[in-house]
Formats: sequence, structure tokens, C-alpha cells
Amino acid sequence: MIEYAAKLPCPQCEIFLGMVSGAANRVPKEATAYAHRDTRFALNVHGRWEKPEDDQACITWAREFFQAAPPYASGSVYVNFLTQEEGERIQAAYGPNYDRLTQLKRKFDPTNLFQANQNIKPAGQ
Repeated sequence: MIEYAAKLPCPQCEIFLGMVSGAANRVPKEATAYAHRDTRFALNVHGRWEKPEDDQACITWAREFFQAAPPYASGSVYVNFLTQEEGERIQAAYGPNYDRLTQLKRKFDPTNLFQANQNIKPAGQ
């Protein structure tokens, strides 16, 4: 994080590190959709800029940091931090609760009407 914080490509780019603790860690992982109750920190890389000429530098910085981070991370994913291009990571965001959530989606939204954001598809789709 220090290496990439030292080379932020634009003033709007940032590395967000939030502590997750207390009541959030005392909830059983199967009690809610969010299963990563042993997570201690959430990391999010914000690649933002204003000028088109900064596109390549900012995108490269964010992607390189994303590629460098996994050896230092738990591997959990927070669904609200996923981009539209990361649909394959939705299952990781819910971990062991994903199969149960697909069954609930099949029961309460079998036509997948509520499919905005990072969608859980109904079981069987």
C-alpha cells in the first residue's frame, strides 16, 4: 500500500482502508448475506481523475495495485466495491452463503426482476 500510495497518479486517486470490527465481527456468517465476518480491514482502490490524458496512467496504477495486493489479502470480496466488469467475483463476495442466496432469489424473484448492481441470479439460471 505504501508503494502505491507514494505514486498516486492524480490527486483524486486514493487507497481506502477501513477497519471492520466490533458488532460486525460478532454476527454469525450465516446470519446475513455478507459472510466475511472474520475480515478485519476493507481495502478499496479509488481510481478517479478529470482529464482524458490521465486515463492510461490512472487505469494502469489501479490495475497494477489490484494485481499486487492479493498476497497480502484474505481473499474476501465486498460486493459494493465490485465494478460492473467483475461479475465473476460475485460468488466470492457471498462466500459460503452464495448457494443459499441463489435459492432465496429463485423463491422470491424467479424472473430476476431485481437484477441491478451485482446481481445474484436465481438458482438454475
